[in-house]
Amino acid sequence: MLHPDFSRATAIAENLSRAELRISQACRTSGRGNGGNGGNCGNGGYADPVTLIVVTKTYPESDVEILHGLGVRNVGENRDQEARAKASLSPEGMIWHMIGQIQRNKINSIVAWADFVHTCDRMELVTPLSRAALNHSKELGVFIQVNLDPAAPANRGGVQPSEMLPLAAQIAAAPGLTLMGLMAVAPHPSTAIAAAGAFERLAGLSSALVAEYPHATYLSAGMSDDLEEAIAHGATHVRLGSAILGERPVVE
Repeated sequence: MLHPDFSRATAIAENLSRAELRISQACRTSGRGNGGNGGNCGNGGYADPVTLIVVTKTYPESDVEILHGLGVRNVGENRDQEARAKASLSPEGMIWHMIGQIQRNKINSIVAWADFVHTCDRMELVTPLSRAALNHSKELGVFIQVNLDPAAPANRGGVQPSEMLPLAAQIAAAPGLTLMGLMAVAPHPSTAIAAAGAFERLAGLSSALVAEYPHATYLSAGMSDDLEEAIAHGATHVRLGSAILGERPVVE
C-alpha cells in the first residue's frame, strides 16, 4: 500500500471538484438534471447519468489510491502493461476502462484487468474478446468506437459509421460480451468539423444503434476540451485526464 502525499491529494481533490462542477453545469445547461455525486447528473430525458472516467495513463498508482479516497471508482487506461500493473495494486472496488487501441496479442491480458473496453472497432477483435471474457469468467462491457473524422490518423481508431451495425451484431451475439453503446473522439481542432457537429452526428448514430439494440444506450464521448458539447448530445461517460491529475508526466 502506497502513501500518497498530502499536497498531491489536495491538488487532485481541487481539480476533481472543478471537473465535477463543469459536468453538473453542463447537465443543467442541457436539461439533464441538477448534477450531483461524483460528477453524475440526473436522467433529464436520457437513459443514463454522466459517469466521470479519470484517465490515469502515465500517472502513478498512488494517484489511483488518491482518487479512490476521493470517491472516484472509474478509471481509464490506454496501455495494457501499465494498466495491468496498476490494477494489481489498486484498492478494491475500482472499475477499469480500456480506452486505448487494442492489439490482438494483448487481448487476454487486457480482459484480465478491464471491466469495459471502449475501443472495439473491427470484426477481428470480437471473437478474441469473447474468448478472453469466457476464459476469465467475466462479462465484458464493450463500446464500439466510431470514426467521426475521416482525416484522423489511422492510430486514432474507429469503425466507419456504415460498418457500425454489422459490428454491433457480432458483439451482441458473442458470449461473454455486453454491447454497451458507442465511443468516439471529436475531430482534432485543426479539422473543419466542430466538436458539437461531430457529437450531433454521434447522437444520430446512437439512435440508429438503439433502434436495433435497445439496451445499448451508453455514449462514451467528451474530454477536457469538449465535455460540455458531448454532454449536450447525450454523452453518458466523459474521459478526463490532465484536467484532474495535472500536466501529464513525460514518458521516455
